[in-house]
Parts: sequence; C-alpha cells; structure tokens
Amino acid sequence: MRRDVLELRQFYASDLGRAARLMVGRKVVEAWGDARGLDVLALGYATPFVATLAPAARRVVAAMPAQQGVEIWPAGEKNLASLVGEDCLPFPNAMFDRILLAHAIEESPDAVALLREVWRVLAPSGRVIVAVAARNGLWANAEKTPFGHGRPYTRGQLGELLREAELEPSGWTRALYVPPANWLAGMAELFEQAGSRLWPGFAGLVLMEAVKQTFAVKPKGARVRARVAKPILIPAPGAAPVSRSPASHSPARRSGLGASRRRP
Repeated sequence: MRRDVLELRQFYASDLGRAARLMVGRKVVEAWGDARGLDVLALGYATPFVATLAPAARRVVAAMPAQQGVEIWPAGEKNLASLVGEDCLPFPNAMFDRILLAHAIEESPDAVALLREVWRVLAPSGRVIVAVAARNGLWANAEKTPFGHGRPYTRGQLGELLREAELEPSGWTRALYVPPANWLAGMAELFEQAGSRLWPGFAGLVLMEAVKQTFAVKPKGARVRARVAKPILIPAPGAAPVSRSPASHSPARRSGLGASRRRP
C-alpha cells in the first residue's frame, strides 16, 4: 500500500526530508544538468528533486499515482501536477526527454507495467532515473521515513527490472549516507562526503539511469544452395523420335568448339 501524499509532504518538510531533498536533487543535476529546453516528468513523488530544473526546462510535469493522492505543485503557482493511473499514463507516446521516478516502483503492485508505461512516454534516446531504497542501507528499515516502506532493491535487481521493461541501464550512483535520524540531518553533508569514500555500500538510496533505445532491424541474407530440376523434353506431336544409340552422339561430340577435323 502506498504512503499517503500528506505523509510524504510532511516528511520532506522535516529537517531529514530537506537533507534528502538536497542530496538526491544534487545527483539529478549532476546527471542531467539543468535540462535546458527539455520536457521533464516527475513520477511518483519526485517533485522535491526536480524543482531546480523548472527554470531552464521547457516543461516540468508531475504525475502522482491515484493510490497515493496528489497535491498542488508548485505551491502558490499554476498547478503542474496530475493524478494518474500507474498502468495508463495520460500522456502521448515519446513525450518526455527526461523522467525521474521516486517513491514510485517500491510500492507499485506491478513495477514492470509501470516502467513499460515509462518506456512508452519516453522519447527515443531519452533518459530515466529511478531512485529506490537500497536493500542493505539503513533507510530501508526506517519505517518513519517513506523509504522504509515497499520493496528495496539491490543494484543488480534494479538493473534486471529496467531491462525487463526494455530500458537499458547506462549508469548508477548512491546517495543518503546520513543515518535516518532527524538530529543528524545537520551533518548530512559530512556523511555524504565521507560515506562515498569510506563505506559506499551503506548508502540509503540507489539511483540508476537508463536509456530508451530503438533499433531498426535489417534482415541479413543467407546463402542457400538452390536445387534446379533438370527439364524433361517431351517431343512435339509428329516429331521424329530421337535415337539414343551411341553412334548418334559421336557427330555431336565432334561438332563442338575446339573439336578436331578428320582429314579425308
């Protein structure tokens, strides 16, 4: 069962949530830059991490699953968020250049179906980032945070899931090394710098980027030995029968090109 949108909003308003917003949002910018002139989709509850992309991107749209609920976003501005069905996103094919999924596949009843919808609305050679709780991280067991609910993933499991949805992983990284405790939120930057060097396997989140690639398959020709049937000659009506005696063949053999002539 998905976390309610009010719980998610409350978490990201806390000190720990603001630290998570900063750490994950930085990874997105490192991967995509400012997404200048691109169409961006924030799927699940990914709005805390795409706000910095809005000024340069051509369009930033938020899509929130119906089981979770939706909120007006950005606050105090024209609403760009919508309530969607996971297995039927209300967007045309190949609409978005970049898609970020956060709090999306962990609690989805059919993660592959959701990712195949992502494949459908992703432009050719578009890029998607999926952020999930790491199976061996502390955040996967912190039930007071949204990352402590649903199914966590290892890097290998996430890669297999993306490939099953016909998305090819192209890179990955980790984030959130700070333990999930509010009183440690002020040291999140210190943990992030030290954790990536000293204990990289204990990050709270795994972020994996994948691309949509389409290929035109050209069939290759194969050399096959063809069997050619010998023609059967049927004499025309009224024609004289052909003699098959050995003598009848000797003139034919001597009349060929290069045959020697007998002297009288």
